[in-house]
Amino acid sequence: MESSSQQPDSAVSQGAKVLVIDDSNTIRRSAEIFLRQGGHEVVLAEDGFDALAKVNDHTPELIFCDILMPRLDGYQTCAIIKRNPRFAHVPVIMLSSKDGLFDKARGRMVGSEDYLTKPFTKEQLLRAVETFRRAAA
Repeated sequence: MESSSQQPDSAVSQGAKVLVIDDSNTIRRSAEIFLRQGGHEVVLAEDGFDALAKVNDHTPELIFCDILMPRLDGYQTCAIIKRNPRFAHVPVIMLSSKDGLFDKARGRMVGSEDYLTKPFTKEQLLRAVETFRRAAA
């Protein structure tokens, strides 16, 4: 069998490896449940430093990143990930409880592809994964 990178249809239908970065245990668990129900593999990180180690170890296909986190916020985390040539192509979707234009613009400036407002639904999360996997395939 050929690798899935040469077969975009199968790449989209198989589960993605998704990293969820959020300091809220509730948000991490909700995202994990929703994504696993959608057939995706989930890696969880509780802050930016934890996320940077896990990006390196697990090479996710998509990253959901909370903005407001202690020590290293979501903007800083996204910028560091995007600066690494190995991960510059990985879509990052910012998560925030605020739905402000400034937050969305700042997210784009550090390289994020999209923005989801918390609380998100299972449908929003799964739609984001499918949209960005199709774009990357």
